[in-house]
Amino acid sequence: MTETQHSLEPDLDRARAIAEEGLILRTTVGSVVHGLENAGTDDRDEMGVTIEPPEYVLGFRRFDHYVFRTQPEGHPSGPGDLDLSVYGLRRYCHLALKGAATILLPLYVTEGPHLLVRTELGEELQRLAPAFRSRTAGRAFLGYLDAQRRGLTGERHATRTRELSKRHGYDTKYAMHALRIGHQGIELLRTGTITLPIADPEHTRLREVRAGEVPLDEVLARLDALAAELQEASDAPGLPETGDRDAVDRFLVRAYRRSWADGGAG
Repeated sequence: MTETQHSLEPDLDRARAIAEEGLILRTTVGSVVHGLENAGTDDRDEMGVTIEPPEYVLGFRRFDHYVFRTQPEGHPSGPGDLDLSVYGLRRYCHLALKGAATILLPLYVTEGPHLLVRTELGEELQRLAPAFRSRTAGRAFLGYLDAQRRGLTGERHATRTRELSKRHGYDTKYAMHALRIGHQGIELLRTGTITLPIADPEHTRLREVRAGEVPLDEVLARLDALAAELQEASDAPGLPETGDRDAVDRFLVRAYRRSWADGGAG
């Protein structure tokens, strides 16, 4: 197994304790939460949000995120392996305001077996989800789509082959998730939410891509169409340029004060 943490705290045990003791939200974020898993073949991707102790916010110490992986660093995860990332609350909100696609997912896992931990403050964080909808988020989703498209064609880096279509010669899981991000970005900008698991007809179409039933040229055409639709949604009148930083800031102050006063996650 591998444990890492990004902060000025050199003690890995202390970083693990911060991740566990201040935890306010933890959910599944991998293929299974989208309803796109292949039974018995996927690893477990989970994400959490924790409230750091006062010295990690007010002092020189920092806790950005803690990572636990079943497999050693540099080794791909296999069936059943756990990949867990736990972010400090301030860092999480910073990334969510930038529109990081995977970071936003825990805000929309509100019930069912994929909601693993949620305190009162975790529930308040989820209710804050509309504050992260913005043109900034739209640009982030568009950037991801462009990078994924170039990855599929080998323009950005060597094409992935972990789930290779024998018929059409591309990484089907990689392609599926690129398309899925496009659909979810459009939904987020137009409705302010992300439906989990992803609904039909998109669900069926994405499953067909993962099964290798769709030629690469058609996948790329779909990505281009989604990018155009996402750009249109991002340019829609009334969509704010940035997320509601004031609302997020008020929540951060309130959450840290409550957690520290209670001596726990809250």
